[in-house]
Amino acid sequence: MAYRVGVDIGGSFTDFALLDERNNRIHTLKVFSRPDCPGSEITAGLSQLQQRDGIDPAAISYFTHGTTVGINTVIQRKGVRLALFATDGFCDVLELARLKIPHIHDLFSCRPAPLISRDRVFPIRARLNRDGKVLHAVDRDSVLAAIAGARAAGCEGIVVALLHSYRNGSHEADVKQIIAQVAPELLTSCSAEIWPIIREYERTITATINAYVQPEVIEYLNAFERALREMGVPVPARMTKSNGGVMSVAQAKAECVQMVLSGTASGVMGASYIAQHCGFDKLLSLDIGGTSADVAVIIKGNAQYGSGEIIGDFPVWIPSVSVTSVGQGGGSIAWLDALGVLQVGPDSAGSQPGPVCFCRGGTQPTATDAFAACGLIGHGDLGYHAVRVDADGARQAIARLAEPLQISVEEAAETIIAQAISGMYSDTSGLLSRFGLDPREFFFLAFGGAGPMMGCFLARELNLKGVIVPLTPGVLSALGGLVSDVKNDFIRTLYGDLTTALVPRLLMESTALQRAGENWLRREHGADFPPVLSFSAEMRYRGQSFEIDVPLQADWLAHGDIVAMRRAFDAQHQRLFGHYDVDAPVQIINLRLIVSSPTPKPPLSTLALAESPVEVSAQTPAWIDGQFWSLSVIKRDSLRAGHQFNGPAMVTQDDCTTCVPPGMQVVVDNYGNLIITPVGGVPDGH
Repeated sequence: MAYRVGVDIGGSFTDFALLDERNNRIHTLKVFSRPDCPGSEITAGLSQLQQRDGIDPAAISYFTHGTTVGINTVIQRKGVRLALFATDGFCDVLELARLKIPHIHDLFSCRPAPLISRDRVFPIRARLNRDGKVLHAVDRDSVLAAIAGARAAGCEGIVVALLHSYRNGSHEADVKQIIAQVAPELLTSCSAEIWPIIREYERTITATINAYVQPEVIEYLNAFERALREMGVPVPARMTKSNGGVMSVAQAKAECVQMVLSGTASGVMGASYIAQHCGFDKLLSLDIGGTSADVAVIIKGNAQYGSGEIIGDFPVWIPSVSVTSVGQGGGSIAWLDALGVLQVGPDSAGSQPGPVCFCRGGTQPTATDAFAACGLIGHGDLGYHAVRVDADGARQAIARLAEPLQISVEEAAETIIAQAISGMYSDTSGLLSRFGLDPREFFFLAFGGAGPMMGCFLARELNLKGVIVPLTPGVLSALGGLVSDVKNDFIRTLYGDLTTALVPRLLMESTALQRAGENWLRREHGADFPPVLSFSAEMRYRGQSFEIDVPLQADWLAHGDIVAMRRAFDAQHQRLFGHYDVDAPVQIINLRLIVSSPTPKPPLSTLALAESPVEVSAQTPAWIDGQFWSLSVIKRDSLRAGHQFNGPAMVTQDDCTTCVPPGMQVVVDNYGNLIITPVGGVPDGH
């Protein structure tokens, strides 16, 4: 008997999805997160699963875990105090960054302060040329002076990012060795070890974020491992990565930047899994938790990927699921600014004290309180009976905002909801524009504790096709970690014209990448995992200032088929930009490899067909769209395949509440998904 476990720790709740391998039954649970005592939520959850379902932690055969500790550290700027060791004459790399400003239409927009201020950047005398050839060896005295400066500045870690280290990392390694000899207490991150890409700023900022979160991540992971040992879990844990895969805890501690989007990527992987099995072609995953709303594009069951995703104020250039994060969630706090204008977020009530209606000490009204005050939640326990919603408490808190605005509590609550939806609308429409997508062709797959609660209201504004709510939406991110494959990325910078002269180097580098990928898989996860190798190249027309990622077949590289590579690039350029140039010379900047190995996936069960009409457990008044409506309360576990009903309605279940506004209809499909569309729309979702 063995169990496979996926866990996702969010700002408010920690979610568990556990697969019983004997019968493929999935057990789910939510407990409150404990940012004040990391690891205790793991102990609490496993203890509850043992007591409730008789699950022995000693029988766990696989344990994977996603967390937001990395991204939260960057967003809140609570990382370690760092020094940067840069090539002499190139110490302004973080200040210069790139020409883009955060908000191009804002006349007052300015660049964020760098994570390492200029007074903590120290020059290293050493020089490589652009081909990685040593021009001047590392000057030891300059390294010793930099270490002394870092200590005097109270730094706790060092980032080493030297010129052209993507070609030759020996100088960074020499500096790291000197630091280890003289100042072993200082954690050191070398840019060539973290992600060896061309362009100094991109490589430096990625290494900087790795070092910035590393102490916090290591402390967290140590507490996490202790909790597993105390509970008697016999297997080492794996961490979900920003690229949607999983890795060992040891790799996570060394390459913390790889898990900056850990929790976010888990949700997207869970949504992709649902899309693949249920046949949903065009989806936007909508993951709304206590702090933020995360939106990603999923086409034919495949998540879209990118690099340069913005984490807080900064881009991170590791491969990651392409996600837009919005600073509004269920726990986002509503407040009046100095001009008396109602605002929502970005501050969140989190898990402690949480929304007022959760009765955990919260005093400031949140988006969740607004839904409670409108009567849209609160007709069933939430969080697997961890929360009993106090709608009266929510109304009293919102009344303190309504009074100075001279409006009713219901109007104030609906304004809070509208404000939160407005913030989500702005960034989500930007994501659609970036990918050139027509919103009318897409459904939201809504999940997270607040996704089903808010999804229909946002879909109406975006003019989406509809909303899909999976069977266990509140714990889908935990399920995503459970189904994520073992996966890692490797890269080599070529920076050469795609001609026959490049063929020997293409063969050499692709062979080296394949060897590195297979060795990593064998070292990290044993020989039982069959490797799946996926090559691609970042290519451009000569003179362009950006590259596009082009999938390549392994036999093209093995046989030096540059004609096939050129055709693939032209086709990709045509698809993205509507044109290509057969006469322009093409360059390969980076050659990339993704090595992966699939993990077992639990099958999705189908629901029995409905044999009776939908059972409405209650009718209750609710304020929607400026008036009171009679709202049907329906229990999720009473629904069967083929059931249909119209809004306004509320679907209650252990992990969340789904709100269906007037003018929308619901059909339950064979897998138990709620397919919500405008009345008169086509509720197939396929």
